[in-house]
Amino acid sequence: MARAKQEGRSSLTSSHESSPGLGSPYPWLRSPQSEEGGLQLIELLGECASHVTARCLQSVNTRLEHISYLASPKGTAIQRIASYFIEAFADRMLKGFTGLHKALNSTKISSVSEEILVQKLFYEHCPFLKFAYLITNQAIMEAMEGEKVVHIIDLYPVEPEQWIRLLQALSARQEGAPHLKITGIHEQNEVLVKMDFQLKEVADRLRIPFQFNPIVSTLENLDIESLGIKTGEALAVISVLQLHSLLAIDEEVVRRNQQSLQQFLETDLNHLYIASASSSTSSELSLSASPKMESFLSSLRRFSPKLMVITEQEANHNGFTLIERVHNAMKFYAALFDCLDSTKSIAPIEQQKVEKMLFGEEIKNIVACDGAERKERHEKLEKWILWLELAGFSRVPFSYNGRVDASTMLQYYSDAYSFTEKNGCLVIYWHEIPLFSVSAWSFR
Repeated sequence: MARAKQEGRSSLTSSHESSPGLGSPYPWLRSPQSEEGGLQLIELLGECASHVTARCLQSVNTRLEHISYLASPKGTAIQRIASYFIEAFADRMLKGFTGLHKALNSTKISSVSEEILVQKLFYEHCPFLKFAYLITNQAIMEAMEGEKVVHIIDLYPVEPEQWIRLLQALSARQEGAPHLKITGIHEQNEVLVKMDFQLKEVADRLRIPFQFNPIVSTLENLDIESLGIKTGEALAVISVLQLHSLLAIDEEVVRRNQQSLQQFLETDLNHLYIASASSSTSSELSLSASPKMESFLSSLRRFSPKLMVITEQEANHNGFTLIERVHNAMKFYAALFDCLDSTKSIAPIEQQKVEKMLFGEEIKNIVACDGAERKERHEKLEKWILWLELAGFSRVPFSYNGRVDASTMLQYYSDAYSFTEKNGCLVIYWHEIPLFSVSAWSFR
């Protein structure tokens, strides 16, 4: 059942239900449904992040109690966001008490079918993935023109529709369809089995020679040799919201290396300028200290892919400091929550599932986790450009036809969606807020 919603409203003022804070013993707390109350709630979340950083249990407990009177997973956008941030704050603090943390999480069960459903809902009701798939398929069609054998490596296949549409486009190719091989990497075999069945059914109907190569693995543990890349195949690598997980590092090791470097440089006065430059932001250091990413890109480079298309969150959630990550994540997810508020077609229970099981879990990982456990290490486009160029890849511009089709598709959802071309790549916006980037690459 659809719910009436207004497009383009601020994340601080969009309304759902009345505030759960009525009857609060703290009369100084403002109603979060007002703009003033929303700003107060943001301020309280910032203060709570500072107390969490200092690991001051009593102060964190007090602030969580205050915020809990205002936050609600069924309230305004800022109330809903706050409910997931305070859950993440509490989880981070509890990790200091390993017995309590393990006990509270010992019976949690992950449902593959629920995860698939939530990803499907996000795909259907927000245009970001459809935009990425449309642009990606157009780039594949252009890069693989005239090729007889095409091998696509999908680093996280969850939506069969992308490849069904590609099969349909290839079947209409003037020179005839190539032999298409898709290698899918996913940690859940159930997802790959379903994908295999659906794609083979469509390929048989279209009479396209087709092979699906399923690999049950995480990207982090992927054995490159298992990809089955053969001589004579035109190779394309597709990554949708996955590569950032390879940036997971041990921050303590990086800090120690940074300190050692500074000490070494500071022994010579001539190097003081270099020493000050070396103390650059955590996000830059995390890129330069990511052996997993470097190893993965080096391995791919051996096979000289004709095309690699990367879709990533256009955000910096990879800073060393918790306060920096909280600040940036609040702005990013406020925009995503606002997107869902503007979507008339999504039912309230579906919206709550997407926010809790997708956005809420990402927020928890960004806020509550550190080291190799923190996988949601989103970086902005300029970092990906730097990283990929250093690895020997060159940018591939997107065609005019692809951009026109993508623009038409965005306008179908809302005028609040737009995209711009930035350094040959595409950035998708909600109002003025950049949310996702799509870039195409080939081996130099």
